[in-house]
Amino acid sequence: MLSHHAALIYVMVMVSAADRNMTDAELNTIGEIVRVLIQSQTTDVLYDPEGNIRFGAWYIGLPLGLLASVHQIGGPPVTLLLLATIVVSDSSQYYTGRTFGRRPLAPAISPKKTVEGAIGGVVCATAFLCLVGPRVLDGRSAVSFAPLGLALVILGIGGDLFESRLKRAAGLKDSSSLIPGHGGVLDRIDALLFA
Repeated sequence: MLSHHAALIYVMVMVSAADRNMTDAELNTIGEIVRVLIQSQTTDVLYDPEGNIRFGAWYIGLPLGLLASVHQIGGPPVTLLLLATIVVSDSSQYYTGRTFGRRPLAPAISPKKTVEGAIGGVVCATAFLCLVGPRVLDGRSAVSFAPLGLALVILGIGGDLFESRLKRAAGLKDSSSLIPGHGGVLDRIDALLFA
């Protein structure tokens, strides 16, 4: 089942990469992450110690560096729009899943994440981006933001599932206890790291 998620994430990222003009290093990193997703379903050990350090640097550094690039190119309004879309997605998934959730999305990785919650996140966050996006980026129609909203949410769900898989492999419930009731910082930004 996880390999289907990995394939979906890979395809979505490759489609998104065409729009973002990603470098070979970025594409190789994405390929490495997908490889870990596929490999980790049959092994408990994700990496050797040197690989953990290298992977951690890429897993955190690359997405945060890309976020800094978004900020530099688009400015604070575009950065806040991206962050807000992820927050709306995460919140919508949580509340929709709690209210309507019946079918688990990936029970072996994240037992409480539901298909209904994922659909709620896709609908709400895409609608949010279509409503707010044209106000932030003048001259673009609301409809033009729909594919971006869809891609951000799907990639965010992939990031959440990937972080959950890493925690399961390490035998942890949360990445840390820094934020009481929410886990660690990685638990808060897991969707953003992929989006």
